[in-house]
Amino acid sequence: MTPLIKQKPVVINVGLAAFADNLRQCGGEVQTLQWQPPAEGDVTAGWALAQLLAHPRVEEANRIAYSRYLAAQPVLSGVSTAAQVLPGMTEKRILHSGPPIEWARMCGPQQGAVLGAILFEGWAPSLEDARKLVEAGAVELSPCHHHGAVGPMAGIISPSMPVWIVRNAAGENVAYCNLNEGLGKVLRFGANSEEVVQRLRWMAQTLGPTLATLVEEIGGIELKPLMAQALHMGDEVHNRNAAASALLFRKLTVAALASTRLDARAVSESLAFIASNDHFFLNLSMAACKVMLDAAHGVPHASMVTVMARNGVDFGIRLSGLDQWFVAPAAIIDGLFFPGFGTEDAARDLGDSAITETAGVGGFAMAASPAIVQFIGGTPRDAVANTRRMLHITLGQNGAFTLPALDFTGTPAGIDARRVLDTGIQPVINTGIAHKDAGVGQIGAGITHAPLACFSQAIEALAATLPAPQ
Repeated sequence: MTPLIKQKPVVINVGLAAFADNLRQCGGEVQTLQWQPPAEGDVTAGWALAQLLAHPRVEEANRIAYSRYLAAQPVLSGVSTAAQVLPGMTEKRILHSGPPIEWARMCGPQQGAVLGAILFEGWAPSLEDARKLVEAGAVELSPCHHHGAVGPMAGIISPSMPVWIVRNAAGENVAYCNLNEGLGKVLRFGANSEEVVQRLRWMAQTLGPTLATLVEEIGGIELKPLMAQALHMGDEVHNRNAAASALLFRKLTVAALASTRLDARAVSESLAFIASNDHFFLNLSMAACKVMLDAAHGVPHASMVTVMARNGVDFGIRLSGLDQWFVAPAAIIDGLFFPGFGTEDAARDLGDSAITETAGVGGFAMAASPAIVQFIGGTPRDAVANTRRMLHITLGQNGAFTLPALDFTGTPAGIDARRVLDTGIQPVINTGIAHKDAGVGQIGAGITHAPLACFSQAIEALAATLPAPQ
């Protein structure tokens, strides 16, 4: 004992740094461990988490869910109208992004987009009449995710709109997404002027049928290899899709040159539209991610996250093992704003495009896309750090999506709600920023995080499905 008494103490301090002040004053050496209680100190959520950590049923369920996600093979198999292919798409139903929300609580951009879709469908002659129609309850509103679909920003899909059809070649599930309108004043940001409506009608009458024929003649397009190639070319396939859009454009152009079934003017207009829009692939990326995650959904007791989505008011997640939403207020986004705009002008976090992060790309793959920081803020070092940080909350790495900047290791994938709550590390999301008022459009882009409260709710609910510890 004598050497221990004579030598200066070396202490690991857990908690407040002030705990170690007296030891330092006495000449002791102190190493402060950065630590915080799990679940932000919420005792109920913390106890639920303790029951689930290393639980054999949860571990096995996650293994099954994650393997199904990895095995999924998204293939673009066609283009059709929402009314023809989306399950449960009734005559007067409009789909929106995020968890369920009633009309009165919708944010400005989402309300504006709903009204624009009503004009596009011809259900009302004016915005005023469209508003009366929806306020009277004559139009059904439902989340895209309840119909196997996803939609960026406002996420609006109405019956006559053309949608991508993406099938899982390794399973039976199918996912859908609308077509990307391009930049500027567009429906997904709440714009609903005559210009917007006319563009939507052209997409329904010309672009959609043209793409349907091209995809049919190609015989389908495997999306996972295309996305993987785009990651090696500087995309992260959420907010940067320049490479993926170019790769898709090349395939469509070759098919168009060989086709004898298409009208030359329709082909010319369609290809020119796609060529002018670097974000065109985004909607396909979302549908591909949706089909991969839906393959993993429905495994009892699994804590793997299969949905993250937001509607400008609420942020919601779903777990593979539970068929319900866990919701918290959507965040204000920290980002770069276009000249003349700032945080006070911004809508809260909006859109289904966080399905990309849920699937291990987008914000989770920012290390592949150093140029993305010019759009969302930060530095290339920040982009790499964001990807590395996500390794602490995921079940593994997806070897199909590799990152050159990290020695071609796979992207962090398979968000485990337990690890989020245990570490306090919130899933990162990079995203566009919409103006809070309908019709103004995009005003910036930036970084946000999934609210921890969603994961606390989810873990408590999941713990309740398992036998109580003895």
